[in-house]
Amino acid sequence: MSLLTASVFLLLLLALSAFVSGAEIAIAAARKIKLQIIAKEGEVRALDVLHMQENPGGFITVVQVVLNAVAISAGAIGESAISPYFQLVVKNEAVSSVISFVLITSLFSLLADLMPRRLAMSNAEAFAVRLVRPMMALTFIFKPVIWVFDGAANMLFKFFGISTIRQDDITPEDIYAVMDAGAEAGVLKKQEHHLIENIFEMQERTVTSVMNPREHIVYFDTKMSTEQIVETMIEQPHNKFLVCHDDDLEHIIGYVESRSFLALVLNKQEVSLTDKSLIKPALFVPDTLSLFEVLEMFKSTGADFAVIVNEYGLVVGVITLRDVMSIVMGELVTLEEQPIVQRTDNSWLIDGMTPIEDVVRALDIVNLPRNQNYETISGFMMYMLRKIPKKTDSIEYANYRFEIIATDNLKITQMLVTRLDETG
Repeated sequence: MSLLTASVFLLLLLALSAFVSGAEIAIAAARKIKLQIIAKEGEVRALDVLHMQENPGGFITVVQVVLNAVAISAGAIGESAISPYFQLVVKNEAVSSVISFVLITSLFSLLADLMPRRLAMSNAEAFAVRLVRPMMALTFIFKPVIWVFDGAANMLFKFFGISTIRQDDITPEDIYAVMDAGAEAGVLKKQEHHLIENIFEMQERTVTSVMNPREHIVYFDTKMSTEQIVETMIEQPHNKFLVCHDDDLEHIIGYVESRSFLALVLNKQEVSLTDKSLIKPALFVPDTLSLFEVLEMFKSTGADFAVIVNEYGLVVGVITLRDVMSIVMGELVTLEEQPIVQRTDNSWLIDGMTPIEDVVRALDIVNLPRNQNYETISGFMMYMLRKIPKKTDSIEYANYRFEIIATDNLKITQMLVTRLDETG
């Protein structure tokens, strides 16, 4: 075989190998969601790519058969047509064969394997759409070969109980990874990233993580006088107040809206907390519900206020729609007093009742030990100290120092958290 003929054959084999290598990577790497979008825009070839991804047996068989056949053919042509020319120079048959082999292998590795694959990876969906039809034609040509090899492979997989079905289920972790990549690339703003992250977090956080706890609930007894009620409403302004029998939170009869009550008082009408037209029924929810479930319950009932009850039937707190939305909106919601205040680059003042999820995010800590046992930073301190905390108690964890700087009886009211690796 002449050098010209060998060169033509090698170029044809090079082109075939480059096409198959590029098509293999493009079709395998093309993202299902993006292909579906392209198909909806009218590109029917995207549906062919999706079909090939769902049934990859024939496609993979063609790739392997063609690439192996090309490699063997290129080696044979190189050995027979090119090696003699090197032998004239080096005067040694073995050395000339090695040089010929290295040259052909390097040429095919670079031009028919590495470069086409990298090029196809750079824009997998676009290349997959363009190359899928020629690949389908190649698959049709090699159908008998595919039937033999693919059938044999399927029998072996079935014998060993191995599933070859492509799994395209999207998990929350996949979405988090996409969001992180989008934030790093500047596609998502920081606020948008936090907003989406908070929405997913609602399914994991329970109502107790953001509730107003029992000891902070302001409520009225049915026997309280109008003057006492008005005075309480002025001192502690809220939109809604629970109403109880016998000054007992376990005997809630409903709630009263401060606006409606004060309107009656200003009109100098007779007002009584036993008036059924004034008292509205309260919504009770278990403390095991997630924030997402509570939001759905608010939506279905039209309520924006709920009483949280534990497994023993005891009231543990209350939650409002505003509390839930403050978690969703995160930093976009302006609170009267921030529970986490950064003093310097390495220190934070944190309210003792701050949900542990907010602390982890603010400090960028990967995880806290046994975090299912507590919901606030106070609970974390009690768990780590293994005692009732007192002022000046401190612990060190994950390169942070957690120090209690203020307490109210048995409750932690404020903590100072300092990063240690920067303070040296």
